[in-house]
Amino acid sequence: MLFCIRLTSILVRSGADRSTCSQSCSRCARSLKTMNTELRAIVMSGPSGGGKSTLLNKLFAEFPGCFAFSVSHTTRKPRPGEENGVAYHFVTHEEFKELIQRNAFLEHAEFSGNMYGTSLQSVKDISQSGKLCVLDVEINGVKSIKKSGLTPAPRYIFIAPPSLEVLKQRLSARNTETEESLQKRLDTAEEALNYSKEKGAYDHVIENNDLDIAYEKLKGILFEDIKKVQDNLRK
Repeated sequence: MLFCIRLTSILVRSGADRSTCSQSCSRCARSLKTMNTELRAIVMSGPSGGGKSTLLNKLFAEFPGCFAFSVSHTTRKPRPGEENGVAYHFVTHEEFKELIQRNAFLEHAEFSGNMYGTSLQSVKDISQSGKLCVLDVEINGVKSIKKSGLTPAPRYIFIAPPSLEVLKQRLSARNTETEESLQKRLDTAEEALNYSKEKGAYDHVIENNDLDIAYEKLKGILFEDIKKVQDNLRK
């Protein structure tokens, strides 16, 4: 916008009429809009224990400054050390409902009595910053984002465990699950795996049987996008 203002000033001083200035600024705005929105958001999904977080951490470490997580909204209370606008955007139930009515969310859901949602504005803010926006969502979030009409269309990537039995072993090894919570996670994982096999559900499905191989596949999928961000950072 500042560039457009300066351009207008230069054109006016050079004797151009207001119509010419307006047309020039319109072209400038369209160019900036294209530059800011050409990066596709990355929608990552996969069951807990599938290795999604580990893969993303490796990606963020190898390519610092290229990626950013969308900051979600939630109605739950902040935990010690959590900063508003960094961990989450903490809002009241009333504020959250108002955002739903305004169609501000790409996806939202309720867990344990608290609401969580990904706002369209948070995704736009990251895209306009020149970074690749990463959304870590579950199956219903994927379906909601697909219906949202977000443009450009995100890349949908599913990280799959080799099998439910392997996933059960991984989750059990954490020693953080009760028998009931473990079964709930496995039921959710089975639903997610079945959906991932549907035609057009995801652009890419990566089976995480070997972490290094899975990471190379993920990096290969995102190589062109990463290169584009790196080139912009060097300018």
